[in-house]
Amino acid sequence: MTIRVLLADDENLIREALAQMLGLEDDLEVVAQAASGSEALAVALKVQPDVAVLDLQMPGRDGAGLDGIEVAEELASRLPGCACVIVTSHGRPGHLKRALAAGVRGFLPKTSSAATLAEVVRTVHRGGRHVDPELAAEAISAGDSPLTPRESDVLELAADGAPVEEIARRAALSPGTVRNYLSSAVTKLGAANRHDACATARRMGWI
Repeated sequence: MTIRVLLADDENLIREALAQMLGLEDDLEVVAQAASGSEALAVALKVQPDVAVLDLQMPGRDGAGLDGIEVAEELASRLPGCACVIVTSHGRPGHLKRALAAGVRGFLPKTSSAATLAEVVRTVHRGGRHVDPELAAEAISAGDSPLTPRESDVLELAADGAPVEEIARRAALSPGTVRNYLSSAVTKLGAANRHDACATARRMGWI
Protein backbone atom coordinates (compact mmCIF):
# COMPACT_ATOMS: atom_id res chain seq x y z
CA MET A 1 0.00 0.00 0.00
CA THR A 2 1.38 3.40 -1.01
CA ILE A 3 1.17 6.27 1.48
CA ARG A 4 0.23 9.52 -0.30
CA VAL A 5 2.15 12.50 1.10
CA LEU A 6 1.72 16.28 0.88
CA LEU A 7 4.84 18.41 1.51
CA ALA A 8 4.50 22.05 2.57
CA ASP A 9 7.51 24.32 3.08
CA ASP A 10 8.11 27.90 1.93
CA GLU A 11 11.76 27.10 1.18
CA ASN A 12 11.72 25.58 -2.29
CA LEU A 13 15.10 23.87 -2.09
CA ILE A 14 14.25 22.10 1.16
CA ARG A 15 10.81 21.06 -0.06
CA GLU A 16 12.05 19.73 -3.38
CA ALA A 17 14.96 17.87 -1.76
CA LEU A 18 12.56 16.22 0.69
CA ALA A 19 10.24 15.27 -2.17
CA GLN A 20 13.11 13.61 -4.02
CA MET A 21 14.31 11.72 -0.95
CA LEU A 22 10.85 10.52 0.10
CA GLY A 23 10.18 9.55 -3.52
CA LEU A 24 12.97 6.97 -3.25
CA GLU A 25 10.91 5.03 -0.69
CA ASP A 26 8.88 2.23 -2.30
CA ASP A 27 5.82 2.79 -0.10
CA LEU A 28 5.71 6.62 -0.19
CA GLU A 29 4.47 8.91 -2.95
CA VAL A 30 4.62 12.71 -2.80
CA VAL A 31 1.33 13.63 -4.48
CA ALA A 32 1.47 17.41 -3.92
CA GLN A 33 3.67 20.26 -2.74
CA ALA A 34 2.81 23.68 -1.31
CA ALA A 35 4.84 26.80 -0.57
CA SER A 36 2.53 28.38 2.03
CA GLY A 37 0.07 27.37 4.72
CA SER A 38 -2.94 28.62 2.77
CA GLU A 39 -1.81 26.74 -0.33
CA ALA A 40 -1.18 23.61 1.74
CA LEU A 41 -4.72 23.65 3.09
CA ALA A 42 -6.27 24.17 -0.33
CA VAL A 43 -4.15 21.46 -1.97
CA ALA A 44 -4.77 18.99 0.87
CA LEU A 45 -8.53 19.39 0.59
CA LYS A 46 -8.23 18.82 -3.16
CA VAL A 47 -5.92 15.78 -3.32
CA GLN A 48 -6.72 14.34 0.16
CA PRO A 49 -3.30 12.94 1.11
CA ASP A 50 -2.80 10.29 3.78
CA VAL A 51 -0.10 12.35 5.53
CA ALA A 52 0.71 16.07 5.43
CA VAL A 53 4.29 17.06 6.29
CA LEU A 54 4.12 20.74 7.26
CA ASP A 55 6.82 23.28 7.99
CA LEU A 56 5.98 25.06 11.25
CA GLN A 57 6.80 28.57 10.08
CA MET A 58 5.29 29.40 6.71
CA PRO A 59 4.64 33.14 6.52
CA GLY A 60 2.58 32.88 3.35
CA ARG A 61 2.95 35.01 0.27
CA ASP A 62 1.25 37.95 1.97
CA GLY A 63 3.44 37.62 5.05
CA ALA A 64 0.51 36.67 7.27
CA GLY A 65 -0.61 33.24 6.12
CA LEU A 66 -1.36 30.13 8.13
CA ASP A 67 1.51 28.45 9.95
CA GLY A 68 1.90 24.67 9.98
CA ILE A 69 0.00 24.20 13.24
CA GLU A 70 -2.93 26.29 12.00
CA VAL A 71 -3.05 24.18 8.83
CA ALA A 72 -3.06 21.05 11.00
CA GLU A 73 -5.95 22.44 13.06
CA GLU A 74 -7.98 23.01 9.91
CA LEU A 75 -7.18 19.56 8.53
CA ALA A 76 -8.14 17.89 11.82
CA SER A 77 -11.71 19.13 11.36
CA ARG A 78 -11.99 19.19 7.57
CA LEU A 79 -9.88 16.17 6.55
CA PRO A 80 -9.64 13.95 9.65
CA GLY A 81 -8.23 11.03 7.67
CA CYS A 82 -5.03 12.99 7.01
CA ALA A 83 -2.34 12.65 9.69
CA CYS A 84 -0.10 15.70 10.18
CA VAL A 85 3.63 15.90 10.85
CA ILE A 86 5.31 19.21 11.78
CA VAL A 87 8.96 19.76 10.88
CA THR A 88 10.72 22.83 12.22
CA SER A 89 14.05 24.54 12.69
CA HIS A 90 12.54 26.28 15.75
CA GLY A 91 11.47 23.51 18.11
CA ARG A 92 10.31 25.63 21.03
CA PRO A 93 8.31 24.16 23.92
CA GLY A 94 5.22 26.26 23.27
CA HIS A 95 5.13 25.18 19.64
CA LEU A 96 5.16 21.49 20.58
CA LYS A 97 2.30 21.94 23.03
CA ARG A 98 0.28 23.89 20.46
CA ALA A 99 0.93 21.19 17.88
CA LEU A 100 -0.17 18.34 20.13
CA ALA A 101 -3.28 20.26 21.13
CA ALA A 102 -4.08 20.67 17.43
CA GLY A 103 -3.93 16.92 16.87
CA VAL A 104 -0.51 16.80 15.20
CA ARG A 105 0.84 13.22 15.33
CA GLY A 106 4.49 13.88 14.50
CA PHE A 107 6.86 16.67 15.53
CA LEU A 108 10.54 16.68 14.62
CA PRO A 109 13.40 19.07 13.84
CA LYS A 110 14.64 19.75 10.32
CA THR A 111 17.97 18.28 11.37
CA SER A 112 16.33 14.83 11.22
CA SER A 113 17.43 12.49 8.43
CA ALA A 114 15.22 11.66 5.46
CA ALA A 115 15.10 8.06 6.72
CA THR A 116 13.75 9.27 10.08
CA LEU A 117 11.11 11.41 8.38
CA ALA A 118 10.05 8.50 6.19
CA GLU A 119 9.66 6.29 9.26
CA VAL A 120 7.67 8.99 11.07
CA VAL A 121 5.33 9.25 8.06
CA ARG A 122 4.74 5.50 8.29
CA THR A 123 4.22 5.68 12.05
CA VAL A 124 1.59 8.43 11.95
CA HIS A 125 -0.15 6.76 9.02
CA ARG A 126 -0.56 3.66 11.17
CA GLY A 127 -2.14 5.82 13.86
CA GLY A 128 0.96 6.18 16.02
CA ARG A 129 2.80 9.26 17.25
CA HIS A 130 6.38 10.48 17.11
CA VAL A 131 7.79 13.44 19.04
CA ASP A 132 11.48 14.19 18.97
CA PRO A 133 12.75 13.17 22.47
CA GLU A 134 14.85 16.31 23.03
CA LEU A 135 11.97 18.62 22.09
CA ALA A 136 9.64 16.66 24.37
CA ALA A 137 12.05 16.95 27.31
CA GLU A 138 12.40 20.71 26.78
CA ALA A 139 8.63 21.15 26.64
CA ILE A 140 8.13 19.24 29.87
CA SER A 141 10.81 21.21 31.73
CA ALA A 142 9.56 24.57 30.43
CA GLY A 143 6.04 24.18 31.81
CA ASP A 144 2.98 26.01 30.51
CA SER A 145 2.86 29.64 29.46
CA PRO A 146 1.99 31.94 32.39
CA LEU A 147 0.37 34.41 29.98
CA THR A 148 -3.35 34.71 29.37
CA PRO A 149 -4.46 34.51 25.69
CA ARG A 150 -5.05 38.29 25.63
CA GLU A 151 -1.62 39.02 27.15
CA SER A 152 -0.05 36.78 24.50
CA ASP A 153 -1.93 38.58 21.73
CA VAL A 154 -0.87 42.02 22.93
CA LEU A 155 2.74 40.92 23.48
CA GLU A 156 2.87 39.48 19.98
CA LEU A 157 1.62 42.77 18.55
CA ALA A 158 4.34 44.54 20.55
CA ALA A 159 7.11 42.25 19.29
CA ASP A 160 7.94 44.41 16.25
CA GLY A 161 8.32 47.53 18.41
CA ALA A 162 4.92 49.06 17.61
CA PRO A 163 3.85 51.95 19.89
CA VAL A 164 1.06 51.40 22.41
CA GLU A 165 -1.43 53.44 20.37
CA GLU A 166 -0.91 51.25 17.29
CA ILE A 167 -1.18 48.04 19.34
CA ALA A 168 -4.41 49.37 20.86
CA ARG A 169 -5.84 50.08 17.41
CA ARG A 170 -4.89 46.65 16.03
CA ALA A 171 -6.19 44.83 19.11
CA ALA A 172 -9.35 46.96 19.40
CA LEU A 173 -8.43 47.92 22.96
CA SER A 174 -7.83 51.19 24.79
CA PRO A 175 -4.18 52.29 25.22
CA GLY A 176 -4.57 51.98 28.99
CA THR A 177 -5.73 48.37 28.71
CA VAL A 178 -2.80 47.58 26.41
CA ARG A 179 -0.37 49.06 28.97
CA ASN A 180 -1.97 46.94 31.70
CA TYR A 181 -1.60 43.76 29.64
CA LEU A 182 2.01 44.57 28.77
CA SER A 183 2.84 45.38 32.40
CA SER A 184 1.27 42.10 33.54
CA ALA A 185 3.19 40.11 30.92
CA VAL A 186 6.48 41.77 31.88
CA THR A 187 5.88 40.92 35.55
CA LYS A 188 4.86 37.31 34.89
CA LEU A 189 7.91 36.68 32.71
CA GLY A 190 10.31 38.38 35.11
CA ALA A 191 11.41 40.65 32.28
CA ALA A 192 13.09 44.06 32.45
CA ASN A 193 10.71 45.63 29.91
CA ARG A 194 8.26 44.70 27.18
CA HIS A 195 11.01 44.10 24.60
CA ASP A 196 12.68 41.65 26.99
CA ALA A 197 9.29 40.04 27.63
CA CYS A 198 8.68 39.64 23.89
CA ALA A 199 12.07 38.00 23.46
CA THR A 200 11.46 35.57 26.32
CA ALA A 201 7.95 34.65 25.13
CA ARG A 202 9.15 34.15 21.56
CA ARG A 203 12.11 32.01 22.67
CA MET A 204 9.72 29.74 24.57
CA GLY A 205 7.24 29.54 21.69
CA TRP A 206 4.51 31.24 23.73
CA ILE A 207 3.89 33.89 21.05
